[in-house]
Amino acid sequence: MVKLTVDGTEVEIAAGSSVLQACEQAGREIPRFCYHERLSVAGNCRMCLVEIEKAPKPIASCAYPAAEGMVVKTDTPMVRQARRGVMEFLLINHPLDCPICDQGGECDLQDQSYAYGMDHSRYAENKRAVKDKNLGPLVKTVMTRCIQCTRCIRFATEIAGVPELGATARGENLEVGTYVEHALTSELSGNLIDICPVGALTSKPYAFVSRPWELRKTDSIDALDAIGTPIRVDSRGGEVLRILPRVNDDINEEWIGDKSRFSVDGLKRRRLDRPWVRRDGKLQPATWPEAFAAIAERLQGLPGHRIGAIAGDLCDAESMMACKDLLASLGAHNLDCRQDGAALDASRRDFYLFNSTIAGIDAADAILLIGTNPRREAPLINARIRKRYLATAGRLPIAAITPPSDLTYKTINLGASPAALAGLIDATTPFAETLRAAAHPMIILGQGAIARPDGAAILAAAWRVADAVGALKPAWHGFNMLHTAAARVGALDLGFLPGPGGLAMPAMLAGGVDLLWLLGADAFDTAAIAPSTFVIYQGHHGDRGAARADVILPGAAYTEKDGTYVNTEGRVQRGYQALVAPGEAREDWRILRAFSATIGHTLPYDTIDALRDRLAQANPTFARVGLARFGATDTGAPHGEGGIADAPFTPAIADYYQTNPISRASLTMAACSANAPPALAGSPLAMAAE
Repeated sequence: MVKLTVDGTEVEIAAGSSVLQACEQAGREIPRFCYHERLSVAGNCRMCLVEIEKAPKPIASCAYPAAEGMVVKTDTPMVRQARRGVMEFLLINHPLDCPICDQGGECDLQDQSYAYGMDHSRYAENKRAVKDKNLGPLVKTVMTRCIQCTRCIRFATEIAGVPELGATARGENLEVGTYVEHALTSELSGNLIDICPVGALTSKPYAFVSRPWELRKTDSIDALDAIGTPIRVDSRGGEVLRILPRVNDDINEEWIGDKSRFSVDGLKRRRLDRPWVRRDGKLQPATWPEAFAAIAERLQGLPGHRIGAIAGDLCDAESMMACKDLLASLGAHNLDCRQDGAALDASRRDFYLFNSTIAGIDAADAILLIGTNPRREAPLINARIRKRYLATAGRLPIAAITPPSDLTYKTINLGASPAALAGLIDATTPFAETLRAAAHPMIILGQGAIARPDGAAILAAAWRVADAVGALKPAWHGFNMLHTAAARVGALDLGFLPGPGGLAMPAMLAGGVDLLWLLGADAFDTAAIAPSTFVIYQGHHGDRGAARADVILPGAAYTEKDGTYVNTEGRVQRGYQALVAPGEAREDWRILRAFSATIGHTLPYDTIDALRDRLAQANPTFARVGLARFGATDTGAPHGEGGIADAPFTPAIADYYQTNPISRASLTMAACSANAPPALAGSPLAMAAE
């Protein structure tokens, strides 16, 4: 620790910290453009100048280390004049087109020129013009506005791990862009918009749509993957216009995946806004009483063992609880939430959680990936692994049992077949010794590894690997399941699985039930449903499930309801309603509650608070909102019988941009999917990322 004085206030800060950090700790605001807390220091903009006693000139505080006894002054005539001069230089070539700039109202350059700049300019020369770059369907460029802070270059290289942006030429001719014009290939490219301090990089789908002060801002949780990213939903009228990340160091830091950010146009396309009933082989509009009557008629005389339900990937815990209670009142135990057929063991919570937690990646000293491509399945977790990899100067040992792909960091490929697990258990593979020697080894098992006929055996083998290498310790739980669906962990916590004598999804689809309730479930081939099965689809988009349905009940999307979600690490989080569902669509749990009253099996809750009490009763985990918990480690292992096939693992996600009804309805995601390059395994980009 070192002690220094900032504007007369004594500050104690860790050795190696910068003067800017010391000033922030002392409560002094230091303007900056190039400096960002999560990026390396560049020292380009010189806006953070301060005066240090005995220094002959102002010092760039972001790049200057704090020293013992240093005396820093942040608001002297010399500092004010220096900042005015820097701001005057930055504005020499800036086009000053704030009235037509999408960054207007939330622009660092606007704010700091007002707070620290001059009230006039001494330059009357012509401004420099720079050609705009085509970075693909997501990021719009107006490069004349660029102030060469290089935040975008450092983000692409350091965080995203895709070093496609750089600076060419020098001096007044310097330009930022891709070296060869092409679309960005990162799943995190939208974060460039957030970190750009000016209007050089803005959202292409959001261009000229609204101003920040016109938007209603609602905190919520992203439901398009299993990470549970905290988000802010910006809406106007009855439409979501954009989604931005919120800061949470335990989950997403301050980043968000492109699918979660840019799928907003899918929230208004192909929506279900009224009930439908199939009559004479055709779906026809109906009223709510007519839809309920059609279902009730089909239920008459139907025994419970001929009724089933499948929960989809975007469901909130409240709707799944109501659905489970409804079927239980009918004597039905045919429930399933595993649309992909994953062989998950719900007998203990740590069998299906990311037990080390996402933040725990920062402490890992050896990582094994089994049947997963985290770059496609969970880009923010992949970025966290890359962050840890860079923090160890590339010395973090990472091995993968998966088909080769560019994960943005160097991996040791142990093959694509689960046969490699035997060598890790028996310690005949060199990487087994690496895991044993690690203090905090991590084993990350993907859904692609267990969504196959021998999935249960692979799950048990992965657990044995974790046990054999010492990853199951009282102070460190190194077994991690990486989910891809936002609803999956919550469904497992609620036991939305076959009950006593109940059928799993394949048996239900094959004709094991006469009535099948699809609660937002459309991530499977609905043509596999037996023709004689009566299908109710309750969801918000006219996707695969709606096409097969005999009755359609329009539900609300995740932005249109209050809901509880549990992320892959078991953290219970709450999302909040940002706008009203279109037309006659209603919140899913309310639909189920209303239908239960129609058939004389009224569910015992009328408010969402009462339903959440029922959630906590079903599993106390739901009473611990915001906490990531895992079950105690013991000697028990997941149940897995049978042999393991030699077939190589296949990806759990074939197309990152097309994984759910919302993203499949999005024109922006369709454009991204069309522009997505093939796998970059062994490419120069992959090698440069190392």
